[in-house]
Amino acid sequence: MKIGNVELSNNIFLAPMAGVSDLPFRLLCHREGAGLVCMEMISAKAVHYNNKNTESLLSIHPDEGPVSLQLFGSEPKLMAEIAKRIEERPFSILDINMGCPVPKVVNNHEGSALMKDPGLVYEIVSEISNAISKPVTVKIRKGFDEKHVNAVEIAKAAEAGGAKAVAVHGRTREQYYSGPADWSIIKEVKEAVSIPVIGNGDVTNGESAKKMFDETGCDAVMVGRAAEGNPFVFREINAYLSGTQYKPPTAEEVKSTIKEHAKMMLEYKGEYIGIREMRKHLSWYLKGFTGAAGLRKRINEMTTMDELLKVVEKISF
Repeated sequence: MKIGNVELSNNIFLAPMAGVSDLPFRLLCHREGAGLVCMEMISAKAVHYNNKNTESLLSIHPDEGPVSLQLFGSEPKLMAEIAKRIEERPFSILDINMGCPVPKVVNNHEGSALMKDPGLVYEIVSEISNAISKPVTVKIRKGFDEKHVNAVEIAKAAEAGGAKAVAVHGRTREQYYSGPADWSIIKEVKEAVSIPVIGNGDVTNGESAKKMFDETGCDAVMVGRAAEGNPFVFREINAYLSGTQYKPPTAEEVKSTIKEHAKMMLEYKGEYIGIREMRKHLSWYLKGFTGAAGLRKRINEMTTMDELLKVVEKISF
């Protein structure tokens, strides 16, 4: 499929997830078959003030394939200025976050708070679309809460402003990530706009991906939490949709992937931060495996690569 002028190898995407979809994880997901990988959200204000931590978030590897860089903010002209400033970086698509439910973001009138103001949505998308040549997309939710389900209105405003695609998470901001995602709202958005619509929420495997395509008519699906500790999910979904046999990763392949993930984290973030951030990833990788619960204390206390490798060797599948 295409988003604007960007050709994608398939329509199964990695969702942007703060604290998860960093460079090492994106590389693994791309290798396993994600057609597009989305970066952690980046604050326009932080880029404006040259925040050092934000610079590392902007890192992109040449081998991770088409990348979507996600910006958040609420000031149209500032966001357009930042988009223009960073446009030469090697991302393919610029996404605007209109779905983050976290209080500190929402209370700053950013993220999903933007869904309260369709006029501002249009203005932000329009300013950014006019400032850069790369395709601009938006990621939204069903609505702010059940009393204000307005994804269709927001998607139309984004399209009118020049958005080349819209991703719809089938939950309200009030729901965060709990309860079932409402796929009917994705279908409604698909029927209301002419740009590609990306469905998001409760896609966990090939069967659920096909079901979302069938029920909503969406052009692509976005996988979020189901990829945590399981970058192989993209391989599985692509195999299911193409009717080819899926070969689940062997125990050795999972162990090898964990080690590779940790190695990249150390190269990218250093041992102190890298190993601490690997704790959650390792817990996700081991979910459901024999003895995982018994290793949790050791995982949460590990501080070096040697300790991580010892934990990995104790894993039995």
